Amino acid sequence: MPLVAVVMGGASAEREISLQTGAGVVGALESLGYRTISLDFDDRFVDELRSHRPDAVFNALHGGTGEDGTVAAVLEWLRIPYQGSGVRASAVAMDKWMTKALMRAVDVPTPRAIVVEAGESIPPLPKRPGLPCVVKPQSEGSAVGVSIVREAPQWPAAIEAARATGGRILVEEYVRGREFTVGVLGERALPVVEVIPSDAFYSYHSKYTAGASTHRVPAEIDPALASRMQAYALRLHQALGCRDYSRADVIMDAHDSSLYLLECNTLPGLTGVSLFPEAAAAAGIGYPQLIDTLVRSALSRSGAHAA
Repeated sequence: MPLVAVVMGGASAEREISLQTGAGVVGALESLGYRTISLDFDDRFVDELRSHRPDAVFNALHGGTGEDGTVAAVLEWLRIPYQGSGVRASAVAMDKWMTKALMRAVDVPTPRAIVVEAGESIPPLPKRPGLPCVVKPQSEGSAVGVSIVREAPQWPAAIEAARATGGRILVEEYVRGREFTVGVLGERALPVVEVIPSDAFYSYHSKYTAGASTHRVPAEIDPALASRMQAYALRLHQALGCRDYSRADVIMDAHDSSLYLLECNTLPGLTGVSLFPEAAAAAGIGYPQLIDTLVRSALSRSGAHAA
């Protein structure tokens, strides 16, 4: 059987979640008979890959250099195949502002937003998009540093939270409504998942704390509405040039049921409480089969194949 190196951890704000995803992937691969090694994304990463010479890498990182195309670029340079999107799609999807620009270009609805610089001083509250608004790092995942600002006095704390991760800050129109997510596997949209968080929104706590959110899959919505969400997610996946899998977050306006896509995740979480495996399971794809499908996609790009 092929040797698969599972890279996890790293130095992003999502390190702990990455370790959980990595552990799940290793367990699934070993149950399928693959040979595996586990690698942290640190200064020894390249030397370890050259030493072990794996047939493929499973990128189980989240956020930061794991998801912004940096690791993909290293693997391209080393000519080691990997699952998931390539350098360009990863870089654009990680940048929420760039993703919004692309969504507008391909007629995928998304809330209005502006970008503010994360300098030393607190920038003034912009008149547009106005209040309430969502403040979030421009390039971060798992709702790290995200706040909803409903009143002006909340603005400074929201900016501080968002700029703690560095980089520019996205200030987005707040859309009150139901939250959904749509996974894409290959060129197929998976069943829609509704997310009902215990917090005011699908925060880091709600995402990764058992029992802190309820997931309904398939979502209990009109089939035509679900089809529209799936079509938008697939269109964004293709416009970005994503490969193998992705997951798009969607808000349905409580007032008129309008749909808005927020972002696209090119390395969806694969932990025990993650949304993508739940959606796959609803489509009849169990966790080991899902991991096997992704690894086989990587191996197919090298000419190697699983036994």
